[in-house]
Amino acid sequence: MYKIIFTTIMFVGLGLSAQNGNKSVCGKVTDSRSNETLAGAKLIIYKQDTVFVSGGLSDVDGNFCVSKLGPGTYKVVASLIGYEKYSKAVVVGNTEKTMINISLSLLTKTLNDVKVKDKEKQVISQKDEIKVLKAEISEKKIEHVQMKEQVAYKSMESCKKMSKANFGIPAVTSYNKAPEFNTEEYSRINENEYKDVSKDPLSTLSIDVDRASYSNVRRYITKGSMPPPDAVRVEEMINYFSYNYPQPKGDVPFSITTEYTECAWNKKHNLIHIGIQGKEVKTENLPANNLVFLVDVSGSMMTADRLPLVKSGLRLLVDQLRTQDRVSLVVYAGAAGLVLPSTPGSEKEKIMQAIESLEAGGSTAGGAGIVLAYQTAKDNFIKGGNNRVILATDGDFNVGVSSDGDLTRLIEQKREDGVFLTVLGFGTGNYKDSKMEQLADKGNGNYAYVDDIFEAKKVLVKEMGGTLLTIAKDVKIQIEFNPNKVKGYRLVGYENRILNKEDFNNDKKDAGELGAGHTVTAIYEIIPAGSDEVLASIDPLKYQSPVAPSKSTSSEIMTIKFRYKEPSESVSKLITEVLKDDKVSFSKASENCRFSSAVAQFGMILRDSKFKGDADYKSVIALAKQSKGKDDEGYRAEFIRLVEMAELLKKP
Repeated sequence: MYKIIFTTIMFVGLGLSAQNGNKSVCGKVTDSRSNETLAGAKLIIYKQDTVFVSGGLSDVDGNFCVSKLGPGTYKVVASLIGYEKYSKAVVVGNTEKTMINISLSLLTKTLNDVKVKDKEKQVISQKDEIKVLKAEISEKKIEHVQMKEQVAYKSMESCKKMSKANFGIPAVTSYNKAPEFNTEEYSRINENEYKDVSKDPLSTLSIDVDRASYSNVRRYITKGSMPPPDAVRVEEMINYFSYNYPQPKGDVPFSITTEYTECAWNKKHNLIHIGIQGKEVKTENLPANNLVFLVDVSGSMMTADRLPLVKSGLRLLVDQLRTQDRVSLVVYAGAAGLVLPSTPGSEKEKIMQAIESLEAGGSTAGGAGIVLAYQTAKDNFIKGGNNRVILATDGDFNVGVSSDGDLTRLIEQKREDGVFLTVLGFGTGNYKDSKMEQLADKGNGNYAYVDDIFEAKKVLVKEMGGTLLTIAKDVKIQIEFNPNKVKGYRLVGYENRILNKEDFNNDKKDAGELGAGHTVTAIYEIIPAGSDEVLASIDPLKYQSPVAPSKSTSSEIMTIKFRYKEPSESVSKLITEVLKDDKVSFSKASENCRFSSAVAQFGMILRDSKFKGDADYKSVIALAKQSKGKDDEGYRAEFIRLVEMAELLKKP
């Protein structure tokens, strides 16, 4: 098997200590033009220009302080969406803190660069492209022949390592490189239409706590291109951000918040904003974890944004493990193998060594890996604990069980064992988003796309409780609208989460899971009763009379019902809430409602939605700035710059 061996990267500020020093590099990040402070800037410190030592983010006031450094010369690199990358050498001496103020310049070349590249692509004819491609293939063949002699001697050593680790993947006789073509796959999204309340008064859906779409969209825009419309799932963009909803009280594991206000992008319509807040659980109070890392080590995972990033992210998670936690490591390429049997969280060095041993090469037998991972989780099942498979892959399964239908049926069977699933997506070019999303949906789990180490930290460290601990499963929402108050309604996003009305009371119907501390937000766009707006209609029925709406004078806009199950239960519990006609002006709506509306508008603009109304980039930026609120992690500030960059990319 021919493999690429990657340099070990040790993270200090993000979880692991690579230095024994107690010195810090601190300062402030500002805009070079306006001198305003910049939150959410990414600070990375290197030793000898290439060896990662530490990292962090600037806070809401632009301040940063990266610690645990020893004396020496470092390179400080700062980056922020929409700004030129900053780099400077810094000497850390014997003083406790070394101060450095960083001034970032706006990225002025982005649009011109994109235009030049587009023109260059248009000039090259299809024949020329084929010639270039053939030359590249020929060059790779020569490289492969030269490489065979260099790596052949490693074959025996690799086999010994696999034998020691009980890793039964047969040798692969061809060199596997990351794909040259863009073969990314996204499920088609048909946007929700307006429903006529007199004919369709019930809206039923499964909650969705996935956030993958936002970080994937961010990846596209920061690399200078707009995402394909089907990569934009509006509800996942909204739910990427946390909101200030109240903590639940009593025995119910989540709180419910509702608001009724004006619609920001269509003045003739109103909005209903629904917020769910999962109960927060401190890390030390989490139940024991039985985690099985299921890692794709096929040839497509060779590049730096795949397996090396997977390994770095897993290191961050391992650093959070406690003595009562246990970890196993399963890998798959041409076949599947158990690299690390169930090991206590206290044996971090042993777990780290297993992670470090991972190398990429071979085809992708994802189905076999899933079977082995679930069996490993079942064999080490902790009653009352969090039993979970964490799948890290680009989703490009091509050996054995690989079709979407077969894989989702396999996952559905395995979830009956009480094992939950977290899907972490990596990579570009051949990324299979549609497959990843379905696996998470069917596996009682959640799905995130990891585009850099900071996203890995967000998912696996900052949101560890929500990512790993499910506090309510099969959470469903059903709303009955009052036709005397509402003429029509449209659910913003959640297209692949819509349920039949009969599914609400059917406890056998799978729905979404809510993690500890997670928030879920849903937005309905409402056409008020009495509006002269024409809705889609059908011909009058021949064999039955239409049902006239109630003449009730109730002030209720709607009744909202929730069903959920305790993680280990099979029978659901019911909660019912009522929303009255107490509409407030949009300017007086909560920051939660206004900021989520800004994100929803951005999603609709990216999709070029026919429902986007008056939404444009400038209105999104203005609204997001007004409703940014507390933003300690800088995610909302990053969102604003992302919208600004998208606006630049779309300018003619």
